[in-house]
Amino acid sequence: MKTDSFLVEVHEDNIAIITMDVPGETMNTLRSEFGDEVRQVLDFLKSRNDLKGVVFTSGKPDSFIAGADINMLASCETAEDVYKLSRDGHKLLNELASQRLPVVAAIHGPCLGGGLELALACDYRVISNSPKTVLGLPEVQLGILPGGGGTQRLPKLVGIAKSLDLMLTGKQLRPKQAVKLGVADEMVPNTVLIEVAKKHLAKGKRGKVAPKLKGAEKLLEATSAGRNIIYKQALKTVMSKTKGNYPAPEKIIDCVKASSGDLESGLKLEAKHFSELVMSSESEALRSIFFATTEMKKETGAGDVEPKPVKRTMVLGGGLMGGGIANVTAVKAKVPVRIKDIAHEGISKAMSSTWKQLDKKVKRRHILESERDKTMSLLTGTLDYQGAQSIDMVIEAVFEDLKLKHQMVKDVEANCGPDTIFATNTSSLPIGQIAAVAERPEQVIGLHYFSPVEKMPLVEVISHEKTSAQTIATTVKFAKKQGKTPIVVKDCAGFYVNRILAPYMNEAANLLLEGEAIEKLDNSLVNFGFPVGPITLLDEVGIDVGAKISPILEAELGSRFAAPAAFDKLLADGRMGRKNGKGFYRFDSDKKGAKPVDESVYKVLGITPSPRLSDSEIAERCVVQMLNEAARCLDEGIIASARDGDIGAIFGIGFPPFLGGPFRYMDKLGAKQLVAILERYQSLHGDRFEPCERLKAMAAEDLRFYE
Repeated sequence: MKTDSFLVEVHEDNIAIITMDVPGETMNTLRSEFGDEVRQVLDFLKSRNDLKGVVFTSGKPDSFIAGADINMLASCETAEDVYKLSRDGHKLLNELASQRLPVVAAIHGPCLGGGLELALACDYRVISNSPKTVLGLPEVQLGILPGGGGTQRLPKLVGIAKSLDLMLTGKQLRPKQAVKLGVADEMVPNTVLIEVAKKHLAKGKRGKVAPKLKGAEKLLEATSAGRNIIYKQALKTVMSKTKGNYPAPEKIIDCVKASSGDLESGLKLEAKHFSELVMSSESEALRSIFFATTEMKKETGAGDVEPKPVKRTMVLGGGLMGGGIANVTAVKAKVPVRIKDIAHEGISKAMSSTWKQLDKKVKRRHILESERDKTMSLLTGTLDYQGAQSIDMVIEAVFEDLKLKHQMVKDVEANCGPDTIFATNTSSLPIGQIAAVAERPEQVIGLHYFSPVEKMPLVEVISHEKTSAQTIATTVKFAKKQGKTPIVVKDCAGFYVNRILAPYMNEAANLLLEGEAIEKLDNSLVNFGFPVGPITLLDEVGIDVGAKISPILEAELGSRFAAPAAFDKLLADGRMGRKNGKGFYRFDSDKKGAKPVDESVYKVLGITPSPRLSDSEIAERCVVQMLNEAARCLDEGIIASARDGDIGAIFGIGFPPFLGGPFRYMDKLGAKQLVAILERYQSLHGDRFEPCERLKAMAAEDLRFYE
């Protein structure tokens, strides 16, 4: 029998193979409208008394089921709509689980979210050993919880502690991990997946499952007192990381608690919590990020212009940034990269960092030695430009010195081909100034990575007024191959991310000089939702780096970017932060946990800590500076849209994801409210708080950035 998305074939051995293949999609996703189709499939199975078992698989070449269609949630208008959606799913999966026939899920490719919940409702799970196969319940990353029975079936299968770890982190399991944990029963090559799945049917219906537990974990999960210890520890860990800003983890723990009782009661609680979370502002914000990044994957940054392929690259500079750029080019993009440096030591250091990362994966059995060696073969080094004629893109990562960068432009144009793109990884110098000496300025572009390059997801693609559309499109596509989320921004001092970060950091510095304690400043912004506080960030980035950027921003954009003069005293005292082990915090401490404050820094700055403001007041003063500058950037066309501004702030500097980014947060506050806050601070602290024209106009007409 066949429906639009499901094909049921009964083989000569009287085994039914159900193949899911959603038409017109590269991946299968679960949708509410499939209910009738699934009902037809289940009725067909009931009607066949000759069947011995069922294998459920996918018709997609490299995907099982990637999860539920997120658009389905956006279409729900009330919590009752969401509750019904979850309960309808429960009903169908319960029927699948209670079939008189044994059912095996034959899984190749991503099996995530609702896809794994469907697989958990089957008796057995056989998975391919392909690196494309991953299993997980990542719903927490969207501010929700598994709503198709996952919170109830997974704990019964793998135990409480392991299921909490999977659901609270959203981590994805590789095939070996899935089998070891007990989520999957067997791992085989994809070529024999269906045959092996059929063999599992001979075992018949699966009886009661028992988690593979050992030692202390087994003892803890055997009693209610032990289980309570697990729940309390899980909640404590969650709260230390989320500061209570994300409601989903707590509700996941509550649902897992219910899994020790009867299934139906647990499913009802799951549906209740699921419906509440879907309607929450946090989930709405997190889902908006998902939709934004999905849209951006399809964009070139330059309309319909066709990007050119980048087959060979060169990185100028083997330092921290250059080594990181070379790493993502070889490891993620799988493109050959030649590292050019003035010394063998720089090249060796850059290659060594990639080797260490890959070798660690080998030792953890995530990749084979042959894969490591193949990736390393893409990295080569040179002290000159020999053979550079074939290079498609040069990425420059040398010191922030305009004369040096001018020399790099001239060298590349003299030694590389006429079509070579020159991408500069500058964090503050305007690209137009760097391109001023170029014979082919249309091929000069900014490509601003964030440190550490291997981990930070954002890259800013900066076009100056002469950059060609094809250069933009080619650079955007290449950045995506490197595993980055690129936003195209207009050329201006600080571009977008550093420009909105600078006034936020300066305000934290002003608060410090007013007597607020270092750890209180940092804790206030971490509690607000940032991954680290501004003072910690300054230590990590480098106090000397901040000192170099501030004058450039002030010269180009005005006095509101002036850094407190007292900070010159830090450099005079030799304080550069982590890089030289001397900054606001102590780096010589062996104590675990948070680093202690270096109390001597107060004396250097000539201040005595005398905290007087609340956490919320401190956070507000810093954050509104960032919001005001973000609105200015949109008004000036530095970013193309509020969406790009939100993604840039979240992925570039860790703006709290549960707020959806600065522009969604401004919509939540309301332009009138934000302008009133800024004007109040302007009257207290001066014109650096003056609201920009865009915000004042929006306040007057009660407008929003998103409609």
